[in-house]
Amino acid sequence: MTNLEKESTNLGFSGDGSPGIGASTEQRESLKASYLKHRLRKRILIIVLVPAVFLLIGVAVALGSADIALGDVYETIFRGVLGADGFGENSTDIIIWKLRLPRIVMGLLAGIALGSSGAVMQVVLRNPLADPYMLGIASAASFGASLAIILGVGILGGDLLIVGNAFFFALLASGLILAFSVRSGATPLTMVLTGLALLFFFQAMTTMIQYFGDSDAVRAAVFWAVGDLGKADWAKNGVAALLVIPGTLLLMWKAWDLNIMNAGDASAKSMGVNVQSVRIFAIAISTLMVATVVSFTGTIGFIGLVSPHIVRMIVGSDNRILIPASGLVGALLLILADTVARTIISPVILPVGAVTAFMGVPLFLYLIMRRGSSLT
Repeated sequence: MTNLEKESTNLGFSGDGSPGIGASTEQRESLKASYLKHRLRKRILIIVLVPAVFLLIGVAVALGSADIALGDVYETIFRGVLGADGFGENSTDIIIWKLRLPRIVMGLLAGIALGSSGAVMQVVLRNPLADPYMLGIASAASFGASLAIILGVGILGGDLLIVGNAFFFALLASGLILAFSVRSGATPLTMVLTGLALLFFFQAMTTMIQYFGDSDAVRAAVFWAVGDLGKADWAKNGVAALLVIPGTLLLMWKAWDLNIMNAGDASAKSMGVNVQSVRIFAIAISTLMVATVVSFTGTIGFIGLVSPHIVRMIVGSDNRILIPASGLVGALLLILADTVARTIISPVILPVGAVTAFMGVPLFLYLIMRRGSSLT
């Protein structure tokens, strides 16, 4: 809870902005003004983030080895969406619609998935340092991808060999975590310890495969694990959207229960929340979204860790705003990182996972210094 929310509770100030019982007239008026200002800030954040994402998408598509005017980018996007006559017949259409926009859209979806799921993980695991990869999903996906790349062994064949393996093992890790959690009460400690055990197990298995693998294949597996949006296409974007968008909406649907759980499991149970059910549901949806993203992009770190803290610093811990805003901030950060990766030493394209790490470390250190003990 934010300081404002704690103060509101202490003074008997109700959530709808009405004055409480235990406060003086001046305190009630001051707190009411602060509350209304805080609520307005929440709304403004969402209103600002949506056009900011749309603008950054245009800028990201425009920049590259072949610079394109921003107006031409939006014109091409609208013509492509509408299926205009003659679309795709010139080089600008091809560069925008087939080369740049698919990876930007994947960055949008991946950022939303990592940011929103990171916010939820930090709530249900009661750990401000939790991120979508804490439960071993990324290491399991990397193991599956290494099996496919180095040994050629996979669940599916052809173009789906790597993606299918990564997705299957990411889901396997998720299923094991949920199974152990259900069996032992779905406590945050159980989930974290199970996730860490799986993380180290799959890392060890991946290391063994790479140790005996061909050098070129090992290099390809390592590059896949670093994280990259270059493998995106419209078909993969469609699959990701089918899981990420409904998944985010489902997490937002549980936002009020997650708010109550911020007060602790005992308090949440006394208010009628089925804590174990909500925690399992939230983890299941979050891990499904992350498994989808990781199977297409590899491991892209820091987005799910940093985005929720940025949003909390601005609007507090109300999950009704925190979840969607963290997703939008995650999308902004990832698209920005990918733009830097594509342009900083163009025409060489850096792996976006390395760029997010370079951006995320100083940003996270700044957040720690700014918020200090409030991170606990």
